[in-house]
Amino acid sequence: MRVIPVLDLRRGRAVWARGGVRERYAPLESALAPNTDGDARALIREFAALDCHEVYVADLDALEGGSPQWQLIGALASCAALLVDAGAREPAQLGKIFATGARRAVIALETMPSWSLLADCIRTYGASRVVFSLDLRGGIPVTVPGRAACDAPSPGSTLELAVGAGATSVVVLDLARVGSGAGLDWRLLEQLRRAHPEIELQAGGGIAGLADLERARQAGCDAVLVGSALHDGTLNRRALDRWWEHRAHANDSR
Repeated sequence: MRVIPVLDLRRGRAVWARGGVRERYAPLESALAPNTDGDARALIREFAALDCHEVYVADLDALEGGSPQWQLIGALASCAALLVDAGAREPAQLGKIFATGARRAVIALETMPSWSLLADCIRTYGASRVVFSLDLRGGIPVTVPGRAACDAPSPGSTLELAVGAGATSVVVLDLARVGSGAGLDWRLLEQLRRAHPEIELQAGGGIAGLADLERARQAGCDAVLVGSALHDGTLNRRALDRWWEHRAHANDSR
């Protein structure tokens, strides 16, 4: 299972995400790079030092309808394999994401105007490069205002629609859990994994430490998105090395 650090970007700086209440996000003061005032370039170098070379980037400016931070994303893409959510609302916007050098792009439920967008992007760019984000708030799918709520009544039925549109990689992200340390929704993840054993299942929102990493692995996650636990120092290099070593020994003993 992969550990993917998260960078939430606003107006050129990394911010600390908590509870999905984006207007309250403050500049990120990270234990990984003290006194850098949300310097995303410094942080992404520290992720590499943790042996985390894949990074999830959320462009909050773009998600909120503003101008995407293409120059900064391009600089970060030169340092790591980026998975970028820039609030894409049409296929051409994914082309701009890939033009920065990003490895993969997100189509997020919270900004997606229709299921045809996901299907069109997968046809255009390939399923391996397009990741669907199943955005939740307290377990309830988050959809574009004005879109019929009945097209995404539950996480399970929403995932069915995404898979039907061609998605093979999914991020399950509960915004209410972000920065909470409350753990992932384990029961939901286990249900989604049983229903769709074929997909790449990634999850984020609430990872607090090594115990949550192991539980996510046991729930069937292929990757977890981690923010606060890295920035507050809980998941430092020593802790991650210990977990990876434990996993390697467990695999060798089989």
